Amino acid sequence: MKPRWKHPSIRLRLALVYAVVLVATCAALLALNYALLYQSLYSDIDAPTLAEMEAIASAPPEGDAWLTGEKLRAYQTKQAEIARLRDDMLLSTAGTSAIALAITAMVGLGVSWVVAGRMLRPLRTLTAATRRISQDRLHERIALSGPRDELKELADTFDQMVTRLEASFKSQRRFIADAAHELRTPLSIVRTGAEVQLAKRHSTSEQWEATAHRVLVATGRAERMLDGLLALARSDSGVIVREPHDLAVAAAGALSEADGEAERAGLTITTDLRPAPVNGDPVLLDRLVSNLVDNAIRHNQPGGWVEVVTGHGGGEAVVTVRNSGDRISPTEVDRLFEPFQRLASDRTAGSRSTGLGLAIVRSIVHAHGGTVTAAPNTGGGLTVTLKLPAGHAPQASDSSQTDSPGVRYR
Repeated sequence: MKPRWKHPSIRLRLALVYAVVLVATCAALLALNYALLYQSLYSDIDAPTLAEMEAIASAPPEGDAWLTGEKLRAYQTKQAEIARLRDDMLLSTAGTSAIALAITAMVGLGVSWVVAGRMLRPLRTLTAATRRISQDRLHERIALSGPRDELKELADTFDQMVTRLEASFKSQRRFIADAAHELRTPLSIVRTGAEVQLAKRHSTSEQWEATAHRVLVATGRAERMLDGLLALARSDSGVIVREPHDLAVAAAGALSEADGEAERAGLTITTDLRPAPVNGDPVLLDRLVSNLVDNAIRHNQPGGWVEVVTGHGGGEAVVTVRNSGDRISPTEVDRLFEPFQRLASDRTAGSRSTGLGLAIVRSIVHAHGGTVTAAPNTGGGLTVTLKLPAGHAPQASDSSQTDSPGVRYR
C-alpha cells in the first residue's frame, strides 16, 4: 500500500507564502534600483544630446570636417567605455544581491514561521478544546483572551455553541428522567394490581372488575403520555406540512371534545371565536389549541370559568385562553412550559394530566414561528396568549360557524 502523502500544515504554507512575497518584493525593488542606477551610473553631464550628435553626423563636410569626425569618434568611444563600466558594475553587484536575497528569504521564512505560529495559536487552542469536550465535559470553554478579531469571534461562537449544547443535553437528560418516572407510575399500578389479584386464592368477579378498571385507567394515562411525547418530538423536529388552517375552527373542535369534562366540573365557558387563519400543520395546530383548552379546563376549580378568544390583526393570528383557578406566582409561570412540571397538587387536573400540555404548546408555536406568553390572573388562574404569523383563510372550512361572537354558559 502506497504511503499517503501528507499535506503541509497551514502554518508552513503561510510561512512560505509570506517568504515568497517578501523575496519577490525585494527582487522587484532591486530590479527597479538597478534600472535607475544603470541610467545614472557614469553619466556625462557635458556630453551632447543624441539629437546634437545626429546633427553633427549629418552635417555637410567643411573645412574642419576632420575635427568633427574626431570628436564623434571620441564620443562614441567614451560611450562604449561607459556601457562596459556599467555592465561590469552590475555584474559585480549581482552576486552580492543574490546572496542578500537568499539571506532575506531565510530570515523572512523564519520570521514568517514565528508570526504564523502566533497568529494560529488560537486555532490550536480551539482544536485542543474541541478534542477535550465530550458529552460528559460540556462545561469546558475556550475563553480566548486577546483583541477582538476574527479568531476571538470564532472562539466565542464556539463557546456559545457548547453552552447551547450543554443546556440541550441537560434538558434531554431531565426530560428522559421525568418521562421514565411518569411512565413508571401507571406501569407500577398495573403490575401491583395484577400481583395482588393473583396472590388472592379466592377472587370475586367484582374484585377482578375493579382491577381491570384500575388497569384501564393506568394504561390510558400511559397512552396519553406516550401520545404527548410523540407530539412533542414531532413538533420539535419542525413543521413539514404547510396548509391553510383556521385556529377558530380548531378552538371550536377542541371545545366540543372537552364539553363533557367541562360540564362535569361545572365550568362556565365563554367564547369569542373570530377567524384566525394561519399556514401550518393542521394536526399540530389542532393539538396546540386542544392542549390550551384542556389545560384551562383540567387546571381549574369546581364551578369556575374558561374564556376562549380567537382573532387576527397586524399580520398575526391570536388565540387567548383564560381560566379561573388557584393563584399562581409570576415567578413560577415559566416553569409551566417545561415538561412534567405542575404547581399546586389540589388543582383539578386529575389523573388525565400528563404534565406535557403547555410544553407541547410552546414547541408547536416555536415550530410555526410564533410566540406564546402566559400571565397569572389577579383573582387566580392563568391567561395564555399565542400569536402565529397570519396566513390565507382555508377555501373550504367551517369558519361560518365562528364568524360572530358566541357565548355558552354552564
